[in-house]
Amino acid sequence: MLEACGLESAEQLFAHLPDDVRLEAPLALPAGISEYEIVDFFRAHAARNALGYASLLGAGVYAHYRPVMVDTVVSRGEFLTSYTPYQAEISQGTLTTIFEFQTMICQLTGMEVANASMYDGSTAVPEAALMAARITGRRRVLISRSVHPEYREVLRTYAQHGQLTVQEFEYLPDSGMLDLEHLERKLDSATAAVIIQSPNFFGVVENAKTVAALAHKCGALLIVVFTEAVSLGILEPPVDADIVAGELQSFAIAPGYGGPYAGIIATKEQFVRQMPGRLVGETVDSRGQRAFCLTLATREQHIRREKATSNICTNQALIALMATVFMSVYGKQGLRELAQQNLAKAHYLSAQVKLRFTGPFFNEFVASTSGRSPEEINRALLKQKIIGGLPISRWYPELEHSVLLCATEMTRREHMDEVGRAFAPVAAVA
Repeated sequence: MLEACGLESAEQLFAHLPDDVRLEAPLALPAGISEYEIVDFFRAHAARNALGYASLLGAGVYAHYRPVMVDTVVSRGEFLTSYTPYQAEISQGTLTTIFEFQTMICQLTGMEVANASMYDGSTAVPEAALMAARITGRRRVLISRSVHPEYREVLRTYAQHGQLTVQEFEYLPDSGMLDLEHLERKLDSATAAVIIQSPNFFGVVENAKTVAALAHKCGALLIVVFTEAVSLGILEPPVDADIVAGELQSFAIAPGYGGPYAGIIATKEQFVRQMPGRLVGETVDSRGQRAFCLTLATREQHIRREKATSNICTNQALIALMATVFMSVYGKQGLRELAQQNLAKAHYLSAQVKLRFTGPFFNEFVASTSGRSPEEINRALLKQKIIGGLPISRWYPELEHSVLLCATEMTRREHMDEVGRAFAPVAAVA
């Protein structure tokens, strides 16, 4: 390389850099160690973090069991290194898995068509809102305050430059369910969509059928959001919605610092041409055999920008494949049994604390700390190697002494009993 550059030494290569920014001494790094030593190093540090700790956190990211089959499949080179499947003749494997994914999402949500996946649930929500605006020709969106606060924040970010007006409506302070009277007062002929979440951020299950009737009465669409996909194993699918937007992290996608996850948008067939992202369809090849191809891809790189449904440039094929394997492993009955486990354990856990809301819930709920600091309770739990719930007052100031708790199939009885002791009044503990 030096010869090609006409130089004699590496020092000449960097001669243009000022002396005060050039490092003359070797880097202060220890010598290299063997592979098995570095594995031991990371195991030791992992033990100091979350490894071996029970977790009661939910709020959009859930600690579910990940079947070993998932990583076995997604680690195959055909999936792990594949790029976008534009060339259908060499991408049948990827296209097949996406097609199966779309089919399963339709079965899960009760919708007629689903896209190849979105980046995550938070970006699926504003994409669904923009989709509703295109369908109705209206630009005003109403969203419940009980929708995940970070999802609402992403929607507001999109709305700044998406020519959308976003307004929020309240939840009932006793039940944690939607305030339908407040919603009805806000609905008008300029409303493009009503966005609700079920189970909502507080874990409360909403009545989508009633909201759909109110929205449709004034010509608006209903968008139903979910963050806990396992709930669809036992709850009625949101068939009254016009658009469903959600997050599949619960389906064998490991909790991480913000992802990567996989979102979805599913809708009725009449709205398919306004759906963002892309869609894989079934066809036949030149020999008459079953084959798959990209059927709809109305993105900016394919058509004129003003006609594009979205600037989403890809889908989460590998992460969506994890969810597809998960759904295949569990099946309909297995998913139902998994949901029943979550429901049973969450209700056992709820008996250990004082509930903040009276509405029905699935696997998470808001507990009152009875005037005590949530941080104080969480510190006590951490001493027992239990990661406590999420204090929610930073998003809901009116819920100052409240914490969001979650129980999944991974939650053990002894840990839930420990929660009861941590939440008990101090005098009783003494």
